[in-house]
Amino acid sequence: MRLYDIPKEIEACVDTETGEIIDIERLDALKMERDEKVSNIACFIKDLAAEEKAIGEEIKALERRKIAARNKKENLKQYLAGFLDGQRFKDARCSIGYRRTSHLEIAEDASIPDEFLKRTVTVDKAGLTKAIKDGGVIEGVSLVEGHNIQIR
Repeated sequence: MRLYDIPKEIEACVDTETGEIIDIERLDALKMERDEKVSNIACFIKDLAAEEKAIGEEIKALERRKIAARNKKENLKQYLAGFLDGQRFKDARCSIGYRRTSHLEIAEDASIPDEFLKRTVTVDKAGLTKAIKDGGVIEGVSLVEGHNIQIR
């Protein structure tokens, strides 16, 4: 999918697999007007953003299909297990058997010893940012200003 016609000279400076600029000197040395070069590169970026969005949407659609297939599989396995009620089955196309398993059930009111509890500690970045903006000083933490390019 292409929204813009990008000159081949610009595309040749970017690795198609990794996206890295592989020949920055060549890109700098391209014989075209500055404004034309900037416009072409900006349109290349917009093209890539559209491709990225389309791929993301396709991934979401495939993920939904994957979940639907998994749910069908699990529901059919449950049905078959109930239908066969522990009996083995075998024909030319499939073989159905059973194996012993065990799983842990924990009652809601269970008193679990601390040695079996896992705790995760995460940093509250939003809280830290607010504290720094409000004049707080926290050793090793600072608010760094930057600039992000916006291409429309």
